[in-house]
Amino acid sequence: MEQLQDPYAALAPHLAGTRFSRIRYLARTESTNRDASALLGEPGSGGLTIVAGFQDAGAGRKGRAWIAPPGSALLFTTILPEPLPSTALWLVPFWSACVVWGALAELGVTTCAQWPNDLLLADRKLAGMLAVSRVAGDRAFVGCGIGINLRRYPNAEREVSPPPAFCDDIRPLEAPHLLAAILRSADAMLDAFERPTALLRRWEHIAEIPGKRYRLLPEGESEPFEARALALETGGALRVERSDGSIVVVGLGDVRALR
Repeated sequence: MEQLQDPYAALAPHLAGTRFSRIRYLARTESTNRDASALLGEPGSGGLTIVAGFQDAGAGRKGRAWIAPPGSALLFTTILPEPLPSTALWLVPFWSACVVWGALAELGVTTCAQWPNDLLLADRKLAGMLAVSRVAGDRAFVGCGIGINLRRYPNAEREVSPPPAFCDDIRPLEAPHLLAAILRSADAMLDAFERPTALLRRWEHIAEIPGKRYRLLPEGESEPFEARALALETGGALRVERSDGSIVVVGLGDVRALR
């Protein structure tokens, strides 16, 4: 891990009084999720955010690579201040999406959530969420890993498939400014875990459900199917209506949402 001049040092006064006021900046690291995983459950780790200028081994869901040249993205993992009930772990990516959606909207970038863990801008991926956790009995210590594309870089359209979106497609955002907005949003929404049904409905709202169209590729198959999303189920599965009118529930490990 490499630690140089900290562009986030000036944020402390803007986050004072929140439960997410501590930021550790690494100019380069393998993965902020890996760094956070090593701290989960350790005294004093709650509320810490680890943010990287560059990740050598950034990864998304199911180990897919997250490609982000230096300066092109905001990459961080925030450790929740207190452990969650282990039964609430499935809520974390949906909570994270609501948190980031709210911060981006505040700064003038309107996105749409895509099941299970992305935010889209004009139907292209702008941000992704990937949680890490350590379960101890009925408690889970959680880190919320988040990557947000900020600045379009040369060859982005050719290096990433399908092509991603960037905040500067709408307006330029500075990483420290956006991170501060996200951490304030996280603090304001922290009690949402106590009201899971309301959190589900909020996520459905930002995901334009019911009605949003999906192309879903079942695991192990080569042909996707078209469906209309109807609702987010307790546990994180998605209830959809297929083009033939049949209604099915697809789990997090059953299908991949295509763009």
